[in-house]
Amino acid sequence: MNKYLKWSLFGAIVLIVAGLGIYSFVPRVNKDMKEDPKAAGKGKQPKGDLLVRVYVVKEVSLTDGMNVSGSLLPGEEVNLAFEASGKVTEIYFKEGAHVEKGQMLAKINDEPLQADLRKKQAQLSLLQDRVKRAKALLEKEAISREALQEAEANLSALQAEIDGVTAQIRQTELRAPFSGILGLRQVSVGAYVTPSTNIAVLTKTSPLRVEFNVPERYAGDLPESTPLTFTVEGDMTPREAKVYAAASKVDAETRTYTMQALYDNSDGALVPGRYVNVNLTTRHYDKTIAVPSEAIVSEMGVDKVFLCKGGKAHPVEITKGLRTEAQVQVLKGLSVGDSVIVSGTMQLRVGTKVKVNKK
Repeated sequence: MNKYLKWSLFGAIVLIVAGLGIYSFVPRVNKDMKEDPKAAGKGKQPKGDLLVRVYVVKEVSLTDGMNVSGSLLPGEEVNLAFEASGKVTEIYFKEGAHVEKGQMLAKINDEPLQADLRKKQAQLSLLQDRVKRAKALLEKEAISREALQEAEANLSALQAEIDGVTAQIRQTELRAPFSGILGLRQVSVGAYVTPSTNIAVLTKTSPLRVEFNVPERYAGDLPESTPLTFTVEGDMTPREAKVYAAASKVDAETRTYTMQALYDNSDGALVPGRYVNVNLTTRHYDKTIAVPSEAIVSEMGVDKVFLCKGGKAHPVEITKGLRTEAQVQVLKGLSVGDSVIVSGTMQLRVGTKVKVNKK
């Protein structure tokens, strides 16, 4: 038998087997369509009642929140520097110590100013006596009123000079502008400093500011006094703070909105610069309707759920609201007491017979 006859015989056998398969399949399809014409092209409906679980709608409290990262910032912070130039003569503070507002921290040489002040104070006594004598003489009409006015003008000018020297002496003193913790010292006694010389950093640690960014969609939706909790690295104890300020606009590069909250930190346990994890509540509803997320079926842009009524499934179109991890708020379409089917939703059709699984 040549090669051509072998392939022809093989092809004939294949065609015979295929024909027998089609012949046995067609009657079976016709039989199924006669028994259930609706099943053609739609898949078979489950035999008997479909066993489902239901959720009875009731009013619940629903909270929307987020977790974002942030940083602890000082309540206030400033680089300390003298207002005048000169040689440092005294340093009164200890690095890392707590200081009170107005406390003297350092001093630069003020001897020339003190000498000038003593000179002017001596002249002050002389001019005060001169004005006093001029008033007495004017009462006796021994001098003119212009002479008294000249003496008073000289006294006022000298007083102004004294005030100026006193102000210059104050500029040689470095005092704490607010209560806080001092950082590391940058100069020593004997160093010549100018107003641009940094002496130390003063940080206010009570209260602290918690700074964080939220997505732009929340811009303007979180009012002042919004509460939040946060934790720090290595300590999962939740601490409470309240929003007190927000940026004036959304960052165009990151599309985020910067906010700050105040944390009391009265015990001084936290220091600025630490990383924090912020848990923020954005919206809260005391009494609202919500269903498990698995109960919702979306088809062609329409959201619906199936209600169990009289042992049958009935679809109801709904309007969704807030979504959480497990629930979805329903703004329209459901009422308290409705029985919503939460299992087997992909098998449900209009009028599907169902049986509630009470386990």
